[in-house]
Amino acid sequence: MLEWSQQEIESALKNDFSGFIYLYTPMCGTCQMAGKMLTVVNELLTESAIRKADLNYMPTLAEKWNVESVPCLLIVHNGEVTEKIYAFHSVPYLLEKMSGV
Repeated sequence: MLEWSQQEIESALKNDFSGFIYLYTPMCGTCQMAGKMLTVVNELLTESAIRKADLNYMPTLAEKWNVESVPCLLIVHNGEVTEKIYAFHSVPYLLEKMSGV
């Protein structure tokens, strides 16, 4: 997963990015587990664009998107956040949620 800055995220959204943005913080234990799960998903869904961003450096985006907690997976379609996932459950669950998006 490629790490994005706020500037890269904003640019991608303006250019109608479709894919996933994984929001995390480095000190969050649950985020570390979710990140490992998404690494597996990223290997299995090679056609999907999964990016990640440290939310500590992006408070304005967190507020704009009403992010309630981390980890958070944003599903983005044509530059618009269409869904937020907070409960990562399992790799099969993520595969089901992310396939075909």
